[in-house]
Amino acid sequence: MSLKIRFNKAEAGGIVLAKVGNPQREEKLETSREVSQIGDEDRTLLTGLFLKPFKNLTGYRFHHHSELGQNEVYECAKSIFSSSENLLKRGCEIAKRLYAKSNHPNIKSGDLCITLIEKIIVDGQAVDGLCILKSESVESFLSISSEDGDLKISTEKGINPEKIDKGCLILNHQVESGYHVLTFDRSGGESRFWVREFLGVQPISDDAYLTGQYSEMAVAFMEDESEGKEVVERTAAKKRAVDYFDQRENFSLQEFEEEVLRKDPEMVAKFREQKKRVEAEKGQDLDSEFGISKKEVNRARRKVGGSMRLDTGVELRLLPHFEEGSLEKGYDEERGMSYVKVFYRSDLAPGAAGGDIADSEKVPVS
Repeated sequence: MSLKIRFNKAEAGGIVLAKVGNPQREEKLETSREVSQIGDEDRTLLTGLFLKPFKNLTGYRFHHHSELGQNEVYECAKSIFSSSENLLKRGCEIAKRLYAKSNHPNIKSGDLCITLIEKIIVDGQAVDGLCILKSESVESFLSISSEDGDLKISTEKGINPEKIDKGCLILNHQVESGYHVLTFDRSGGESRFWVREFLGVQPISDDAYLTGQYSEMAVAFMEDESEGKEVVERTAAKKRAVDYFDQRENFSLQEFEEEVLRKDPEMVAKFREQKKRVEAEKGQDLDSEFGISKKEVNRARRKVGGSMRLDTGVELRLLPHFEEGSLEKGYDEERGMSYVKVFYRSDLAPGAAGGDIADSEKVPVS
């Protein structure tokens, strides 16, 4: 079951800063000599900026192939949670680990901010959190100031809080199983560098995670399998996959293959190959049976749909709740043009005259 996490009472405390270069480019690592303290007047604003990227993210946990205690970031977080006096030493160790792992030519240098945050509410209990943010770019800002009785304009360079590139929030919860970790990487989703090599975390394989993985995988698979077909067929195929999740409380891979893939041996084999590729990418196996999370199904459904762009200046959009059989295509001999007939029960447009009637509309197409 997913945790209920609230940030409304959270307060950021001390901050350890670092500039993390790329060793391959002979760029340096610079770290704080002391913990930076946040003034009371800035605390609420900065806390909100630090925590904003971590809403509605999938949960991870630290792991290590031999034993959990060998994970360096996990051990640093554990030390900081035991005493805030360890923030400077352990924060600098985290920066050193990131620097050591930044030896690929594509990894950008950046500014690192490691912050201890109090009073994060997890399932009704207040816990501490360790926030790690990396910004790989700076932006120019305009500043207008008063000087010698006149106004002056100047430019400054700084970090845009809305464009933090990578982040991690470690919650002091479920310590023995590797904490509950929220993480993101704007540059490439769940990149191997940030998630696996630096942090050493893997997704928490709960119902929400499994539903998300399978439902998104199913939509992508049905899209690929219907490639080259008309948009109506592609949309119907994706919708059939999502409807399977929406109409059940529990998932069974065998049942999914029977009902959605229709026992087609070739499609079943291809889907299982796709499952293996996802498992290799995530670094863990996906269970074949689990409870379905409706919230994750709704996310997958947003990827269902399509559009028909016609040469007569008409575009038909097929929404996620598209009903199979509501469109019919034909050819008008008199006009010498194709058409699409749309069946509907009522007009849902604002201000439209509704009514429970069966009606249709012909839209000419080439």
